[in-house]
Amino acid sequence: MLFCSKAFAGSNGAARRRLAATRVFGLQHRGFSVHSLIYAEVAANKDWRGRQENKPFMTTYKIEAGTAQHIGNRPQQNDRVALLTGARAPGYVLALLSDGIAGSAGSEQVLHTARQVFDEFKPGDHPSLERIGELLREIVSETHLVMKMNAVTTQAEAHASFVGLVLTPHREAVWGHVGDSRLYRFQEGKCVARTNDVAYIEHLVASDRLPDEAARNHRKSKLLLNVLGNSRKDPFVTIGSHTGLAPGDAFLLCSDGLWHFFTDAELGAATSKATPRQASEMLINKAQERSQGKGGNCTMAIVKLVKPAQDGMAARTGRPV
Repeated sequence: MLFCSKAFAGSNGAARRRLAATRVFGLQHRGFSVHSLIYAEVAANKDWRGRQENKPFMTTYKIEAGTAQHIGNRPQQNDRVALLTGARAPGYVLALLSDGIAGSAGSEQVLHTARQVFDEFKPGDHPSLERIGELLREIVSETHLVMKMNAVTTQAEAHASFVGLVLTPHREAVWGHVGDSRLYRFQEGKCVARTNDVAYIEHLVASDRLPDEAARNHRKSKLLLNVLGNSRKDPFVTIGSHTGLAPGDAFLLCSDGLWHFFTDAELGAATSKATPRQASEMLINKAQERSQGKGGNCTMAIVKLVKPAQDGMAARTGRPV
């Protein structure tokens, strides 16, 4: 089942996406293109209101983003993925992905809570990277709390991973993750950053005083499993960031049903040489081939920064359009 969509984020961030859908084959694919001249080269070094600014020329880029899913050989799709704009945060974009463990209740709650928290987010003029990181931590903590309360009622725990990415209108990216879903950052097709368990292992050794070997084997322990919804242990969120975004930068958020079958170089090449839709279709097809039809849920979000077409839009630089 193929779903395609396109939407544009206005400067006030209030308009919600209108998703148009078509259906083809066994692939789910949602995409939008956010045509945001978030920072641009401004003639005479003036802002869009014509006021003189004492800062260097900025970089013009367009955000292209899309998401895709495949159910694999599983009876149901437990992963969830979304691309959101903030109702009170013009120019901000949130990409998030969650892998529900033994069901979709946990991943559904991640998306529901993330939408609520992000819609309430008021960034002000220029929040610090730490403030954006706290936004991601808030999404995780709020979701974890709700999942634990739901478990009391249902007598069953729902678990889920989390990976989220926030792009700001200040050429900044901040991301956070919990569990085995990953985020990759690429520059011109080369992997320059990837989420991992290093910080969590160090946390277990330093805070829980575990032996290093036991900390490295945390995935085998229900007590130490780093997920949302685990009543035995609160989730540990690892935060990363990058400033100075420019055309050629790209991000990939994905579940283990995808990254398990590819090297970092392969993922970088795929995202750099194609549109998000083309790359996601190719990666899902190749993952299915390499898994020999035995792969699980496969989900991703691709966010690319590209040079905008020279179509006269430069006349409206310095603000989202």
